[in-house]
Amino acid sequence: MPPVFRSLLFGFLALLVVLLIIDDIAEVEKESVGSDPSSRLSSSRSAETSLLRKTLFSPIRRKNILRFLDPERDISILKGTLKPGDIIHYVFDRQSTTNISENLYRLLPTASPMKNQYHRRCAIVGNSGILLNSSCGPEIDSHDFVIRCNLAPVEEYSQDVGRRTNLVTMNPSVVQRAFQDLVSDEWKDRFLQRLQNLSGSVLWIPAFMAKGGEERVEWALRLILVHTVDVRTAFPSLRLLHAVRGYWLTNNVHIKRPTTGLLMYTMATRFCEEIHLYGFWPFPLGPQGRPVKYHYYDTLKYEYTSSSSPHTMPLEFRTLSTLHRQGALRLHTGSCDLDRGAQKDLS
Repeated sequence: MPPVFRSLLFGFLALLVVLLIIDDIAEVEKESVGSDPSSRLSSSRSAETSLLRKTLFSPIRRKNILRFLDPERDISILKGTLKPGDIIHYVFDRQSTTNISENLYRLLPTASPMKNQYHRRCAIVGNSGILLNSSCGPEIDSHDFVIRCNLAPVEEYSQDVGRRTNLVTMNPSVVQRAFQDLVSDEWKDRFLQRLQNLSGSVLWIPAFMAKGGEERVEWALRLILVHTVDVRTAFPSLRLLHAVRGYWLTNNVHIKRPTTGLLMYTMATRFCEEIHLYGFWPFPLGPQGRPVKYHYYDTLKYEYTSSSSPHTMPLEFRTLSTLHRQGALRLHTGSCDLDRGAQKDLS
């Protein structure tokens, strides 16, 4: 085949793939404003969602994740691999750097927080308003290991979201958005109380992802050290996000930047036999057509499918829905039956 013709053919195929992806994302956006997204998902159990049906030629096997990353190792940089003063390039801002502070070095773990851990039933709790009035708290707390995202409050919402926390993430932006950059003693006390409620949990801080959060990370570390807060800190490896994105790309799931929830699911496949997801719902309307808050705990409004967002949340949800039907996970989107401990979900 002449080189010129081969180049033209390759270009045509690449363009076709891009058009298919754009078409599928458009379908997800339409679904997000429909009256009953959940019913449409459950009614098509015999057919894969459009994107994965077109691109996945075999089921995603959890063991394949180990070809791209080792979650036990990549969950945190360890003490000894870095020293105070070392220069780190940010994952998404390669031209920008930060230095390893004395405080951060002191809180680096000496061994992986998930070393030799394996759990039969794990719950990953997202922060969607779909959890409100779900009465899923007791069911979530019944799992062997519970992962939460972005230091979300639980005490005042425990009936719906539970209290148990074994690992919780905290993006640096949480310090600004939820605790007003600790501008007063009152906000410092609120932040400290949230940390103290974790009681021995792993606090996972993505400190090296993007420039702008280094000061907030340092404030949080200082409070942990000064008040000897009972948490085990972890700081994801510099390769983690690219490894996770690479894994999904090889399965033709074109995620711009994985959300915290997808990161946690990907890593949990290494530690958990059963994975149950709660609070994952990237649509403004619920299964019954009622409005759903972006977060269960605040009034933040956000365009789920905004082109300015680094995430593609409806596409991730569609991917997780397919994995739910394949039996790789259980995606819970309804209210919990307290009498039977059962969940009305996508099945």
